[in-house]
Amino acid sequence: MDIIIRPELQSDYFENEDVTREAFWNLHVPGCNEHFLVHKLREHQDYLQDLSFVAIHQNKIIGNIFYAKSHVINEQNIQLDTLTFGPVSVIPQYQRKGVGSALIKHTVEIAKNGKSPGIIIYGHPYNYCKHGFKSSKDYNISTAEGKFPYSLLVLELQKDVFKDHQWKYYESDVYNIGEAEAEEYDKKFAPKVKEYKFSQEEFYMACRAFLE
Repeated sequence: MDIIIRPELQSDYFENEDVTREAFWNLHVPGCNEHFLVHKLREHQDYLQDLSFVAIHQNKIIGNIFYAKSHVINEQNIQLDTLTFGPVSVIPQYQRKGVGSALIKHTVEIAKNGKSPGIIIYGHPYNYCKHGFKSSKDYNISTAEGKFPYSLLVLELQKDVFKDHQWKYYESDVYNIGEAEAEEYDKKFAPKVKEYKFSQEEFYMACRAFLE
């Protein structure tokens, strides 16, 4: 579909948060807090404004992507600064049309021209392996607890940069959302009904739809 991808502007802030709210509402749990995460991220020291983009269709924001700083530390206590994106949002009526993929591809190309060794995220492999992400175990990158969850994925931006070492991944603390604080922030938006929207199978299919 015909979209324009451009950097987020300050004048987009509230509309963009509403887009994120629409994209995630009742997806994982009744309601959502991802729109509050977007609000909180912009004020955080780990926020990467240069990688915040929106997708425009017919003069309307229909999707967005946000990045934060993260890092890995190896067994020799050497730290490498990495990138993490999320949330990536597409409002429901425009999902499965390539909007999420376009946002990811656009920002990954920008990131490749920077100094970061890689992008590390939590997400479903179905959505991200088509963009070049691989299991964190392929790069010996675990969580801080030494685990290799199915959802921890890595896109190498500098060839073999993680090779021959054991790494632990640390995401920004901006992703630690207080539920009460998020609930209070949600009052700024139009009321919506909170409910369990999907069965387990439907939830999986909805996650797939986000980035197609």
